[in-house]
Amino acid sequence: MSIFLDSELNEQERQREAAKFVVIPMPLERTVSYGAGTEAGPEAIIEASNELERICIGREPALDGIFTEDAVACDGPLPDVMERLAQRTALAVEEGKIPVTLGGEHSLTYGAVSGVSRALGKKVGILQIDAHADLRIAYQGEKHSHASVMHLLCEDGHHLAQYGVRALCQQEMESREKYGVTFIDAEELVMENITSAVLPNDFPEELYISFDVDGLDPSIMPATGTPVPGGLGYYQSLSIIASLLRGRKIVGMDIVELAPDEKSQAWDFTAAQIAYRLMALV
Repeated sequence: MSIFLDSELNEQERQREAAKFVVIPMPLERTVSYGAGTEAGPEAIIEASNELERICIGREPALDGIFTEDAVACDGPLPDVMERLAQRTALAVEEGKIPVTLGGEHSLTYGAVSGVSRALGKKVGILQIDAHADLRIAYQGEKHSHASVMHLLCEDGHHLAQYGVRALCQQEMESREKYGVTFIDAEELVMENITSAVLPNDFPEELYISFDVDGLDPSIMPATGTPVPGGLGYYQSLSIIASLLRGRKIVGMDIVELAPDEKSQAWDFTAAQIAYRLMALV
C-alpha cells in the first residue's frame, strides 16, 4: 500500500490511532467530459508526497500523524461508490480525525461531504477552489457528475462559497441565486490581485475544503482534464483559503481532478504540496 509522506513519517506518526489526518485515496474516473486520467491522480499525489519536506509555512503537520487508508473501490453504481466514501469520511470524523480525500474526479466530493456531515450531525460550509461552478442539475444525464456535485450538495442543504470560477452556464448562475452561493470569480480575483476574502456571518463554523486543481491557472497546473485560462496562482489560492478559515474549523478536505502527465512530475508534486499545506492550515 502506498503511504502519503512515507519517506518522512516515523512509525508512530503513520499509525491510525495517533493520526490527526486520514488520507483516503479515491481513484474515481466515471463522468469526466474532456481529458481523462483522474483515476491515476491519487497514486501520483501519494508518490510525489515522498519528495515533500516536513516543515510547511513554519508548521509541521507530520507531527500530528498522517494515516493512509487503502483506496476506495470505484466500481458499481455511483450512489454506491459515494456511500463507500461517505462511510470512510464519517468514521474518520467520529474518531476525531480530519479526512483528506485524494481524487479522482470532483464528483467524489458528494460522498466525502455527506459522510462528514453525517458524523457531525449538521450541515457544513464548503469552500471550493475551482475553474467551474459544478452547479448543473445534471450533466450528460448523470446527476452524480463532476459538473453537478455542488448542486447536489446545495440541494442537501450545505452552504457553498466558490473562488476562481471562470466557466459556468446560465443554469449554474440560476443555481447560485437559488442557493445563495457566495462567490468571487477568477477575473475579479486575478485582475484585482485579491488574496483574502470574508465569509457571511451565517456561514457554518465547520468548513470542508474542496480544491479542484483546475482552479489554478494552466500555466502552473496543466495536468487536469478541463484546464481553463485565467486561473489562480498557487500562493493566491492558498492565501484566500487561509483568510476564510479565521474563526472557523476544518472538518474535511479533498484535492481532486489531477490527471497526471508522464512528461512531468511537477504537477503531481504541486498537488501533493497543496494537500500538505492545507493540513498545515489546520
